[in-house]
Amino acid sequence: EFQVSVAGDATKFVTTSVRMLSDGGYLIGNGGTSMVAYRTSKDDAATGMKLSVGGRTVAFSPDYDPSSLRTDVAGKLVKKLVPNGTHVEKGGAYAEIEVMKMFMPLKVEESGVITWANNEGAALSAGDLLATLELENPENVSTATVFEGDLKVSGWESLGAPKASVSKGRPHITLKKALDRLGKGMAGYVLSSDAIDQTMEDIAAAVTDSSLPAYEIDEQLSVLNGRIDGALFDELSKMVNDSKGESKLPADQFKHVIAGYMGNIKDEVERAGFLALTAPLVDAADPYTKSLSEQVPGAERVLIRFLDILREWISVERWFCDGISYADAVDNLRKANKNNNSGILDICRAHSINSTAAIILKIIDAISDAGKSDITSPTMTSVVLGAEGLVDATPCLTDIASMRGNKTYDILSERCRNVLIEESLPSIEERKTKFLSVAKSLAMGSEEASSQVQELINDNIVGSDILLPLLREAASASEQLAILEISSRKQHRTFDIKEVSPMAEKSILKFTYCQKPKTSVLNSTAKMTSMTDLTRAMSNSKLSDLGRSDSESSLQSEEQDTTKDSRTSITKICNAMSEIQGDMTAFKSLLGEFPQYSGSAPRCETGPANVLSVLVLQDYSDADQDSLAQSIEQLLARSLPDLEKADVRRVSFIVSKDGKADKTTYSLPSVFTFREKADFKEDHLYRDIEPTVSYQLDMLRLGKNFTLSFLGDQLSPSGQIYLYKATPKASALAQDKKANKAPRIFARAVSFINDFSAGSFEQLLIETYNALDSIKTAVPPGDNHVFINIVSASQSTIIDPVDVEQVVASILKRHSERTSRLGIAEVEAKAVCKLADDGDSHPISLRLVASNPTGFVQVMNTYVEAADETGSKRVFKSIGGTKASMAGSGDSSWEGLDITTPYPLTRPFDAQRKAALRSSDTLYGYDLPALFEAAVEKQWAGVSSSGTQPTMVMFTAELVVRKKSGGSWTMKDYLDGDLELVETQRKAGKNDVGMIAWLMTLKTVECPTGRQIVLIANDITFKAGSFGTREDVVFKLASEFARKKRIPRLYMAANSGARIGLAEGIKKTFKVAFKDPSNPESGFDFLYVNKSDYEKLGVAKKELIATPAFVGGKEVFKITDIIGSEPDLGVENLKGSGLIAGETSSAYDDIFTLTLVLGRTVGIGAYLVRLGQRTIQKNTSSPIILTGYQALNKLMGVDVYSTNDQLGGPAIMYSNGISHLAENDHLSAVASAIHWLSYVPTVRGGLLPITDITGIDDIERPIGFVPQSGIPYDPRYLLTGHEDYDGQWHGGFFDKGSFTETLAGWAKSVVVGRARLGGIPMGVIATENRTAEAIKPADPADLSASEAVKQEAGCVWFPNSAYKTAQAINDFRTEDLPLIIFANWRGFSGGQRDMFDEVLKYGALIVDAFVKFQQPVFVYIPPHAEIRGGAWVVLDASINESVMEMYASADNARGGVLEANGAASVKYRTKDML
Repeated sequence: EFQVSVAGDATKFVTTSVRMLSDGGYLIGNGGTSMVAYRTSKDDAATGMKLSVGGRTVAFSPDYDPSSLRTDVAGKLVKKLVPNGTHVEKGGAYAEIEVMKMFMPLKVEESGVITWANNEGAALSAGDLLATLELENPENVSTATVFEGDLKVSGWESLGAPKASVSKGRPHITLKKALDRLGKGMAGYVLSSDAIDQTMEDIAAAVTDSSLPAYEIDEQLSVLNGRIDGALFDELSKMVNDSKGESKLPADQFKHVIAGYMGNIKDEVERAGFLALTAPLVDAADPYTKSLSEQVPGAERVLIRFLDILREWISVERWFCDGISYADAVDNLRKANKNNNSGILDICRAHSINSTAAIILKIIDAISDAGKSDITSPTMTSVVLGAEGLVDATPCLTDIASMRGNKTYDILSERCRNVLIEESLPSIEERKTKFLSVAKSLAMGSEEASSQVQELINDNIVGSDILLPLLREAASASEQLAILEISSRKQHRTFDIKEVSPMAEKSILKFTYCQKPKTSVLNSTAKMTSMTDLTRAMSNSKLSDLGRSDSESSLQSEEQDTTKDSRTSITKICNAMSEIQGDMTAFKSLLGEFPQYSGSAPRCETGPANVLSVLVLQDYSDADQDSLAQSIEQLLARSLPDLEKADVRRVSFIVSKDGKADKTTYSLPSVFTFREKADFKEDHLYRDIEPTVSYQLDMLRLGKNFTLSFLGDQLSPSGQIYLYKATPKASALAQDKKANKAPRIFARAVSFINDFSAGSFEQLLIETYNALDSIKTAVPPGDNHVFINIVSASQSTIIDPVDVEQVVASILKRHSERTSRLGIAEVEAKAVCKLADDGDSHPISLRLVASNPTGFVQVMNTYVEAADETGSKRVFKSIGGTKASMAGSGDSSWEGLDITTPYPLTRPFDAQRKAALRSSDTLYGYDLPALFEAAVEKQWAGVSSSGTQPTMVMFTAELVVRKKSGGSWTMKDYLDGDLELVETQRKAGKNDVGMIAWLMTLKTVECPTGRQIVLIANDITFKAGSFGTREDVVFKLASEFARKKRIPRLYMAANSGARIGLAEGIKKTFKVAFKDPSNPESGFDFLYVNKSDYEKLGVAKKELIATPAFVGGKEVFKITDIIGSEPDLGVENLKGSGLIAGETSSAYDDIFTLTLVLGRTVGIGAYLVRLGQRTIQKNTSSPIILTGYQALNKLMGVDVYSTNDQLGGPAIMYSNGISHLAENDHLSAVASAIHWLSYVPTVRGGLLPITDITGIDDIERPIGFVPQSGIPYDPRYLLTGHEDYDGQWHGGFFDKGSFTETLAGWAKSVVVGRARLGGIPMGVIATENRTAEAIKPADPADLSASEAVKQEAGCVWFPNSAYKTAQAINDFRTEDLPLIIFANWRGFSGGQRDMFDEVLKYGALIVDAFVKFQQPVFVYIPPHAEIRGGAWVVLDASINESVMEMYASADNARGGVLEANGAASVKYRTKDML
C-alpha cells in the first residue's frame, strides 16, 4: 500500500495498492477497483511522458517555462551579452558561461525583456536562475501549475477516514489486515499517524472479540475436512461453531481433544502424518491458551506478531544506529550480503526511522500498559493484556534501550528504559503489605516487633510515597502510630533513638534521640602524597585530638551538632490543615508536648534542638503549594514565642498531593521546611526534600551560582534521588564570561545503608542514571553533575580508603559510556570510612570526584575533609598520588577550598574541548598526553608477568619555540636563525600558536626504564588548526629535535590545511563601486577606498596599491593590489607547508615516523600523512582529503558527496594503503601506536627491544602448523599459529600472540606486519596463497561508474601487492627491524591491464628497497611453496649479499624459471615430440 499525497500537504492523501506485473506493467487498486498501467513513452524534452492507464493514454507534456532563464550545467557566468531591461529576440544569445574552461553562449527560447538575477563572475550550479524574461506573447506559452485541490474522488477510500472497525462476524479478517498493514509500515511504506491510530483501533476491536479464536481456528480447520477422521472433525467443528457467539473457545480443551486422538493412534507412520496435518491447527489454537485475560482473548496472538515486528526492526536498525553514517551502514550491509542485493534494498527501505518509530512506540506502550495493569480489570488497557509471553519482550526492550545515534533512537531507548525500570521495581501493594504486617505486630506489642522493624529498615524498603496512604487506610490510631514509628526509625537511622512515646488519643508520636559521633577531620597542613598516608593518619591516635580541638564548635554544621544532649521529635497526624490552622490553642498544645515548654527539661546550650513534624492526610494540588506554604508561615509567625519556648529548631509539614498519579505509583508528598535560623520562613531550596535527608545533599553548594528549578524526586530501592535544572545566574556569568550559558542538571542522591559496598554504590549510581533518563526536559546533555552520598547508618563503615577509591573508579569506568551519553561531566561520591572497629581508628569523610574530559581517560580526584590552618572551617584536602595529579590533565582541583564552595559554571578547557569536538569530532590538543599515559597503563595491565608497573609511566616536557633575544617571533626570525626549541614545564592552554609539541618519556613494558618520543599535534581550537608560518616553524623545529636525538616522532593530525589569510584592516574600510547603486544585483566595477583611508593604508602603511578613480563625482582610489600588514596572508603559508613537507620526508629516512589521524586533515596535512608513511586512522570523522566535499559539490553543481569520509575516510585510505591501521576511537589509535613502538628501538640504530616470553611461549619448540600440499591456507596461521576445531593449539613460526598485521585493507594478496621470534621483533612479509578481492569503489560523481571487483589469484604479485611489498621493506628498514619473507610466488602478473598498471615499475621498487636494507633479511620458502621467474629475481640473496640469506624447506620447496607446462611448451616443439 502507498499513500499518495498532495505536494506540501500530507493531510490530503489517498491510499492505493500497487503491484508490479511480470510484463513491466503495474496493477493499481483503489476503492475496490483495479487498473493496469503501462509507461508507453519515456520522459524526454521533446515528447514528455505517456502512460496507458486502463486502456486510456495519458500524456504529460514536458515542462516549458521560457520566462525563467536557467543553466542546466554548472559553471561560471563570464559575460552578460545584453544589459538589464533589454528586449531580446527569440534565439538571441544573452550570456556566456564558462564550463570546464570552455565558453558557451546561452540563448532565449522566446522574445521578451530580460531582467538579470545574477552577476558576472558568479559561480553557477545546475538549475540556477540567471535572469527572468517578460514574454512578448505570454498567451502562446502554457506552463505547468501546482495542483492545490484535494483527493476526495467518489469511490476512492482513505485509510484515515472513519469506518466500522470490525466487519460483523469477521474479527480474524480485520486482525489479519491490520497486522499486515503494520508489517507494510515496518517494511518502509509510510503510514500517517491517523492510519497508525486506526490500525491500532482495529487490532484492539479484533482482539477483544470473544469469537476471534473460533474464527481463526475455523480457518485452519476448514482445510482438514475429509483429511482427518470425520468424528474428530465434527467434534472440533461443534466446539468452534458453539464459540462463534458470545462465549470464548476453550482452546485448552480443543488442543486436548486433538492430543487425545493422536495418543490413540498406534501406527507410527499414521501418527506422524496426523501430526503434520494438524500442526497448523494446533499452532493456531496455541496462543489462545496463553491469553490470561478474559477481556482480551487474542492478547498472546497479537503479542507474538508484535515481538516479531520488534525483532525485525532491531535487526534492521542495528546496521544504522550508534552514530554510523548511512553511507558506512550501506557499505557494511554490502560486505555482509555480497550476493543478496534485494535483501540489502529491503533493509534500506525498511530504515524509514521516523515512520517506523511511531509504530514501535505504539507497541512499546501496549507492552508497558499490559505490564502495569491487572488482568482481572473489567476494562481493556492494552491489546496484549494478560499475554503469557510478555516476559519475552524484555530482550527486545533491552536491545532498543541500548540504541543511540539520533533523536529518534534516544526517544525510543528512553521509553524502553522507563518500561524496564517500571518492571524491576516492587509494586505498591507488595510494599504496603510488608509495612502493614510489621506495623500490626508493633501495635500489638509482639516480642518480634523490634527485630521485624530493624529487618524492614535494613531491607531498605521504600516507604516515603506510601506513608500517607497507609496512614489514611490504617484500622486504628495505634496502627497509625505504629506505621509512623517505623517510618521515623527509618528516617532517623543515622541517630541514636532513646525513647519512643506513642500517644494514640492525640495522634502524636514523640521520641527522643541524640547525634552519633561525628567524623574526624585532618589538619590541612598534613602531608598526603598517597592513600597510604591517609590510612596511616586515620589510624593515628593524634587524629582524635585534632577532631576535638578548641575550634571544634566552629566546625559543626547546623544540622549535625556534635552533642550528647537529647533532642525531642514530635510528629502530629492531621486529617486536614484546618485542625492546626483553625485553632491556635491546638498548635500551642502541640508545642506543649516538648519538655522544654513546661520547663521539665533544660534548653539545649548550643541552640534550639527540637523538631516538630506535621503530617496532613488531606490532598492538595500542585497549584496550591505556594499558598499553602504562605499560610503555614503565617501560622508560625503568630507562634514565634511558643516555638522559642519549646526550643524548636525546625518545623516540617508533610502534605499529601492529589491521590495516585496512576495505578502503580503514588505521588510523593509535599515537604515544607521552616528553620529557626530563618525566623521560621520556608527555605525553598529544601522544598520536597525530607528533613533528615536535606543535610546529606550538600544543597548549599548549588544555590550561589545557579537558579534552581526542581525537576522531581524519585524513590528507588537504594535511596532517594532529587533532580534539579540549574540555570547559571547572570552574576555568575559576569564572573565567568566564557562559561556555558545553557542550563544543566544536578542529580543529588543519598542512600542510608548499614555498610558501604561496591554493590550499594553501583546500584544507587544506576538508579540515578535511570532517573536522569526518565525525566522529560529540554535541558541539552552536557555539564550535568551527579552527587552520591552513601550514608552509613553506623557512621563507621570499616573499609580502607584505598578500596573505596578503587571500587568507585572501577564502577564508573564500567558505566563510562552511559555517563557520556547522559552528558554527565562530573560524578561526586561521598562516603565515611573507618579502618577498624576500635578506639584508635577514627571515621573520616572521603570525597571522590570523577570526570572524563577526554571521553576515554577517567580522572579521579580524591579528597578528605580537613580543618584549615585557622581551624575555623572545613576544607578539601587532596590526596596526592592519584591519577589526576600525575597526569597533569588540567582538571579543576578543590584543594584548599571550603567544603561549601559553590560549584563552578565551567571547568578548565571545557570550551576548547567542545570546540574540538564540534569542529572535527576530535580532542583538545592538551588532552592527548593523558591518552598516552592511559595507553601505556593499558599495555601494562595486559601483561601477565615481566615486571611491575612503575608508579608513574609517563613524564612530559612541552617543547616551546622561543626567540633567543626574547619577545614574539615570526618566520623571519627562523630564517635568520634567531629561534630555539626549549623544553619547559608550563600549564596547558598557554600556547599562542596552533601547533603543540612535547618530549615524552614513556615507561612501557619493553622499556620499563623509559623511552623518549617527540609528539607533535595540531591545536584544532586555534584558527581551526590551520598551518600558518608559525605553526610550520614549531613543526619543523620539533621534528629536527627528534632527528637530532634519533628518537621516534609521532604526529597527531587534526587540521584544516594551509591558512587562508585576510587583511582585516582593509576588510573594514573598502567599498564597492556598483554599476547601478540602486540595483546591486547588476554587478560592480571595482573595489575602492576613500582618500583618507588610502593615505593611511596605502601611503603610510603600504598595505595596498590603488589608482585614482571617481565614484559619484568624488575622487576615490581603486584597489589594484592588496599587500596587508598581518602575517600569514598569502603564499608564505604555502612556502611554510613546503618546509615541513621536506622535513617530514627527511624524517622518514632518518627516524621512526608515525602519524595518527584523529580528525580531518586537509591539504598539507594530508601530504604530511603520506610523507610520514606509517599511518593510523580513526574510523569516523577523520578524513584525509585535499578538498572538502562541499567545494567539490559546488564545483560539479550537484550534491554528489555527503561527507568527507566518502573522499578520504578509512573506506578509501585503509583500502588504498595510505592508512596502515584503522581504529575505532582516539584511545584505540594511541594504544596501537604504543604497541607499534614496542617493536622499534628506542633510538634509530639502537638495540632491538627484546622481551621475555616466559609463560607466553617457548623459544625451543617445533612449529605446529605445517602447510599441506594442494590445500590453500591462511598464511597467518603459519605466522601466528591457530586453534583447530578440537580446541588444540598449533603453534606458528613466531611467538604466540606477537604478530600485528598492517596494511591489511590494501593489496590482500600479500600479508605484512611485525612479530616477535623468541622475543626479538622482526618484520614479516608472507604470500597469500588464496584468491583475494581488489574492490575499486564507484565514484558518485560519475553516473556511469560502477564498483569494480577484481579477483587476484594467490601466489602472484600484482601491481598493488608489489608496491605493498616494497613499501613494507622500506618501513622495516627505517624501523631497524630484521626481515623474514615467507616466499611463495609464481611470478608477476604480466597481463595487459597489469602491465599498463605499472607492475614492472613496482616490482623494480622491491629490488631498490632490498639494496638499501641494512638489517638481516631472511628469504624462506615454506613447505609445498615455490618461487618462479621474476619472483626469484627480486628475492635473490645476491641483490644485497651482505644482509640477505635464502632458505627453503628441505623436502618439498621448489624453485624454477617457468612452471613445467610453460617450460615444455617452449622447449618441446612439434619436431621434438615427433
